[in-house]
Amino acid sequence: MRAPSIVLAGGGTAGHVSPLLAIADALRAARPDADLLAVGTATGMETRLVPAAGYRLATIDRVPLPRSLSADLLRLPTRLARAVRQAGDLLDAAHADAVVGVGGYVCTPLYLAARRRRVPIVIHEANVTAGLANRVGARFAASVGTAFAQTALPHARLVGMPMSRTIADLDRSGARAAARARFGIDPDARLLAVTGGSSGAASLNRALVSALPALAAAGITVLHVTGRGKRAESAPGIPVAGSHYTQIEYVDGMADLYAAADLLVARAGAGTVNEVAAVGLPAVFVPLPHGNGEQALNARFLVDAGAALIVRDHEFTADWIGTHVPELLHDDARLAGMAAAAADLGIRDADRAMARLVLDAAGRHASASPSPSPSARSSIDAHRTPESGPDAASIDDLASGGASGGDGDGGGVTR
Repeated sequence: MRAPSIVLAGGGTAGHVSPLLAIADALRAARPDADLLAVGTATGMETRLVPAAGYRLATIDRVPLPRSLSADLLRLPTRLARAVRQAGDLLDAAHADAVVGVGGYVCTPLYLAARRRRVPIVIHEANVTAGLANRVGARFAASVGTAFAQTALPHARLVGMPMSRTIADLDRSGARAAARARFGIDPDARLLAVTGGSSGAASLNRALVSALPALAAAGITVLHVTGRGKRAESAPGIPVAGSHYTQIEYVDGMADLYAAADLLVARAGAGTVNEVAAVGLPAVFVPLPHGNGEQALNARFLVDAGAALIVRDHEFTADWIGTHVPELLHDDARLAGMAAAAADLGIRDADRAMARLVLDAAGRHASASPSPSPSARSSIDAHRTPESGPDAASIDDLASGGASGGDGDGGGVTR
């Protein structure tokens, strides 16, 4: 059996890149000989995260969909056709046996190019209300895996959310001491971890900083992930500091944050809620205030099970934090019950389930295709430059209710 060639498409945000990398890792574990190529755009987080994970990255043009009638809208067919040609060139050079799509700007051109070549498509959809790219691709996909049971797509089956094995296999109690040492946190502290995602959440940051005196008085230690470029300052150029407070802008290893925390405050993106369930971490979710309420619904399965609390953004104030968080963090029995309820709902093998679907599709395709020469697969240009307007929104953005901002990650809706 020849080594399968698999192209993985997705990117833009960590919410797309993280499951893509988890699937890639599972494919490599199952078939170390597999030829794997990730495809994204040159403006997304994949440009940093994919090479850092040890995978090749090729880029194609973004396909923007202008929000209003304009010359850019008239140019859309030409731009899409060019991106499809670029995607086709990559598939041909890779002699792809399967295309895996997780959503983002890049997927529609890859799906269309794969369909023309009869290359099987395997999709993972993180949201209940799927984005346009995955709605299009699912119509002719070989398999579709979903993070939530209610996702209405052809061929859909529940697999869960692919995540890093460092998170899926995390033993929070066993990893706690080392994780706290990494962040410089007292091993016996009552620790509240707060994060608004890789881009941060300004409203969460403001409320938390205002609540720091009350939290310190209650003996609560805070680990605050502010988001890149969103350092909390007490005055211009002066970072907020305190004996019970540690702030960092970004965490590369979320497993350490989950292991260190006794309670997490976060937005309710699909990745976050599924990771919280997998590791059994009590949480307070503060959904994004804009959109169609997707994040609030996204966290509902954990809230209904007693594993998490949910607070509307405008209600997440310093007063709310000072009133409710110390009470919760000093209630060991309640925290233990929340942790157990979360763990009971966690799905920890979605990466492997997706890898099985991909390898099955690739195997069927490879058995009907001639073996390419090794030199043919080495000809991929991995440094294409995208062309897109800075004020445009992607097709996926409009399908999911608008371009995402810098106030926490997006996500699915219900489980």
